[in-house]
Amino acid sequence: MARTVDIGARRYRFDDLRTLLAKASPPRSGDRLAGVAAQSHEERVAARMALAELPLVELLEAPVVPYEDDEVTRLIVDEQDAPALAPVRSQTVGEFRDWLLSDAATASTLTSLAPGLTPEMAAAVSKLMRNQDLIAVARKIRVVTAFRNTIGLPGRFSVRIQPNHPTDALAGVSASIVDGLLLGCGDAVIGVNPATDSPARAAELLRALDDLIERYAIPTQSCVLAHLTTSLEAIEAGAPVDLVFQSIAGSEAANRSFGISLALLEEGREAAQSLRRGSVGDNVMYFETGQGSALSAGAHHGCDQQTMEARAYAVARRFAPLLVNTVVGFIGPEYLYDGKEIVRAGLEDHFCGKLLGVPMGCDVCYTNHAEADQDDMDVLLTSLGVAGCNFIMGVPGADDVMLHYQSTSYHDALYLRAVLGLRPAPEFERWLQRMEILDEAGRVRPRLNEPSAARRLLIADLDRGGEGK
Repeated sequence: MARTVDIGARRYRFDDLRTLLAKASPPRSGDRLAGVAAQSHEERVAARMALAELPLVELLEAPVVPYEDDEVTRLIVDEQDAPALAPVRSQTVGEFRDWLLSDAATASTLTSLAPGLTPEMAAAVSKLMRNQDLIAVARKIRVVTAFRNTIGLPGRFSVRIQPNHPTDALAGVSASIVDGLLLGCGDAVIGVNPATDSPARAAELLRALDDLIERYAIPTQSCVLAHLTTSLEAIEAGAPVDLVFQSIAGSEAANRSFGISLALLEEGREAAQSLRRGSVGDNVMYFETGQGSALSAGAHHGCDQQTMEARAYAVARRFAPLLVNTVVGFIGPEYLYDGKEIVRAGLEDHFCGKLLGVPMGCDVCYTNHAEADQDDMDVLLTSLGVAGCNFIMGVPGADDVMLHYQSTSYHDALYLRAVLGLRPAPEFERWLQRMEILDEAGRVRPRLNEPSAARRLLIADLDRGGEGK
């Protein structure tokens, strides 16, 4: 499928789909590291011109990773819903972009279209879009999931409490959780990244989280972000597992580097669903992704990192997760060098995930050696809020003291809810009101403003370091 484009006296040739997609990608350090990026702005424009003329069906007929070599490709091709794609099947990538931005692409039509789209289609059209285009289309799409509360509804915006501790000390973890609850956060999940992958420590954390949720009847879910096999051991031992976590990527080889396969993911989902711990739904998986993960594992098959990231969303879609979180700036500046690249990647990931029917959240973050700061994160945070992102992270002080990177704080979430008129998940919002954490206008009450008896208990938990009664 070689394509050529003439600009002035110069002819640019793109020999295959991988090359075309990579050369059309916005600049990023990971693609430069992999040696697949456009060598000039003019070459990038030429690639986009060629990509705009490419029929969508060619992206289905010529996957970027061969069918016979990769179980993710087989999943993409075998589960593609041909009738769902029919309304846009005859379009080129450029025509598809124009259609997505038109009034014809409504929330319902986009939801119906999602099963027919492949990740390569989503990645390709995103490369022709400005940031505002990514925001405008993503805002139309709602992907709603449920476990003990309902996430992704219009006008709602959720927060994962991320109460990590360098030694998994229960007092420190619990204090961070209670602090977040008192600031109206925690409706997406209370999710702890354990300092080790010890099954015993994971079970201890799971019991502590479950005790807090049960004690205050909080309509939310917990997760210990250990490896899937550790969660399976915990389930076998009788630990109270709500959500099963796993990092995933866009190729079989990259997933193998994480120690997983599609069959193991299915085993994890079935095990979690067998516990029947949800009250309003049974979406039991929590996945995390990130541009650069396939490249860092040497499993990118010569593809650009954004296309490989979109392929991870096909894996996620297969297992109907409650949450998918692109940890956008976490892998480091080798893959996303500065604030501009991180902002662009976050908007691409959110757009592609939602276009494919995945419940997207974003860890708006960066490492301390990246050329980025909190002002850059404010731009991405606000843009994602406008785009209808399902959830972000709530980290005490926005500084994760265990993983050593910068994310978003509980106060950042309150800012976004305030300026955009967003509210927590409905079941969680009602709990916050019963606890008198929120006032009649939906604002967080000052902690010393005549707290209710239930709210005093939470404050007492915080003062004692979360040790409970």
